[in-house]
Amino acid sequence: MGPFVPDLISDQLNLVVALLLGIGFGFALEQAGFSSSRKLAGVFYGYDFTVLRVFFTAAVTAMSGVLLLDYFGLLDTDIIFVNPTWLMPTIVGGVIMGIGFVLGGYCPGTSVCAAAIGKIDAMFFVGGGLLGVFTFGELFPLYDKFYASTSLGAIKVFDSLGMTQGVFAFILIAVAVGAFAITTIIEKRANKTSAPSFEFKSGKHFAAGIAVLALGVLFIFMPNRKTHLINEVSDARYISSHPVNTMDADELAFRIVDHEPKVRIVDIRSAAEYAKLALPGSDNMALRDFFSKEWAPLFSQRHVKKVILADNETEERTGYLLLQKLGYENLAVLNGGFEAFNKTILSPSAFVPVGTRWDNDVRGFREQARTDILKMIADSKNAGPKVEKKPKKIQGGC
Repeated sequence: MGPFVPDLISDQLNLVVALLLGIGFGFALEQAGFSSSRKLAGVFYGYDFTVLRVFFTAAVTAMSGVLLLDYFGLLDTDIIFVNPTWLMPTIVGGVIMGIGFVLGGYCPGTSVCAAAIGKIDAMFFVGGGLLGVFTFGELFPLYDKFYASTSLGAIKVFDSLGMTQGVFAFILIAVAVGAFAITTIIEKRANKTSAPSFEFKSGKHFAAGIAVLALGVLFIFMPNRKTHLINEVSDARYISSHPVNTMDADELAFRIVDHEPKVRIVDIRSAAEYAKLALPGSDNMALRDFFSKEWAPLFSQRHVKKVILADNETEERTGYLLLQKLGYENLAVLNGGFEAFNKTILSPSAFVPVGTRWDNDVRGFREQARTDILKMIADSKNAGPKVEKKPKKIQGGC
């Protein structure tokens, strides 16, 4: 799943796409009047709230698009880069930028937009911004400790407020609609002759406000797709009503020793357990990683059997059914889980004959498989730690 831009677009072509998007963004800013310092500063003096409306509209539109694309499996929000937050430096930086916005009439993005169409004041603003960047860098040793203080990590607003993303989405939409209504009243009183809101058709805007609030209510009850699917396949009734393909410990041991290329072990145990003892050729991941496009090439290989390995068979079946739910095929679970494999193959426990003429062959195979697999595990550890496969974060912003 996702990101929305597929791998058909290379990193180099991404730069071309970014350039085209940047041109489109600049065009939108200019058409919205953001090349005018008077219009931009109007939000601080109450006579023109176009800036507030445009940014609230952009925020609500982007947020709604991300939530809907995530719900329908077209965007993986877990690989979207979230800028880390340093609380106090952010507040101080915001105050400085706000003062500069009021005094100069531009923010960094809109100043470039205005400078591109020949606005002299914007050119001076851009020059001042570059001078400020140079000064900040030269004086950085004076406040480097403050710059890295009060770190909160890559937090999201709804997490820091202790609410679901759906509730936060509704609150943001409600605030946006309320801001539209209140600023329209303020704007008309402060600018009684040429306020942009005089051109608004109240009926259409009222209907639009109701529609977007209804969308916000939908977000409250719209479950997180990943959590919803994991909870669904984890339900005992769902597990009992959906049969799975199985593989016993002897067969898996034979395929490991034989270096079978058409078998891959998907180990969903914790990273700590995996670090203690990992079967040769296995890949460790969490259930939420099943949604990532990083593992899609592995799961999509129909000729390769993916054997789900966990501490117990119930957890294995959950992983199996989740992959099946996501449309992947040729899956199996290990009978008895990792514990059964450990007791049967890896641990030197006493062999329990079952009373067939194959008992001696099975005993001999397990002893040899134990020796071979433990040697493979030791060789793997001596080769150094396995490089963890981390998804590339998709970065962007204004």
